[in-house]
Amino acid sequence: MDAESIRLWATVAAIACGTVFPAVAIGWIGSNAVKAIGRNPEAASKVQTMAILAIAFAEAIAIYALVIALIVKFVA
Repeated sequence: MDAESIRLWATVAAIACGTVFPAVAIGWIGSNAVKAIGRNPEAASKVQTMAILAIAFAEAIAIYALVIALIVKFVA
């Protein structure tokens, strides 16, 4: 394999891992938030705020993976 194909596979791996794992995390966070709100509806605003923050942090991982993939593809 030449350097260009290795660079392409590294980019694909970064994008794949960087999108699959945050997607699973966001689904898990949303599922647990809905369960918590179902158990305690009075705390819905607090749970919703914390879930939105957690989803934003999980989504940041996907953005970092995109940046890494672009660096690998065009700079390295």
